[in-house]
Amino acid sequence: MKSSPIRALARLARLAVANRVSGIYLALVGGAMAVAALEPLFADTPDASLIWVWPALFTFPAFGFVAWFGEGGWGGEAPTWFFIGGIVLSALVQSLALGAVWQGLRGRRGNRGHLTTAN
Repeated sequence: MKSSPIRALARLARLAVANRVSGIYLALVGGAMAVAALEPLFADTPDASLIWVWPALFTFPAFGFVAWFGEGGWGGEAPTWFFIGGIVLSALVQSLALGAVWQGLRGRRGNRGHLTTAN
């Protein structure tokens, strides 16, 4: 039986968001983005925009490519939407990787069988 493209996309979506590890990671990144978005409303300091470093750091290995493309494409003056979209995309890519690792580890553990005193 062949797998349809829709099933493949659904499987990737499950790996990216429908497991414990990916959910915790996405909640961490989403919380950091919410704090970063709300922080200028409550802060008067000129360095309030530095709060956006945290969501970028939480998504760093993948976000490094986004920053590199932004530097190359706009010469350091990339628009805000590009970096926020890059954080979201980086978080989803890393969440997919975390979900695949989590599934792989759980699959290995599940294939060992159950040990009993008779074994």
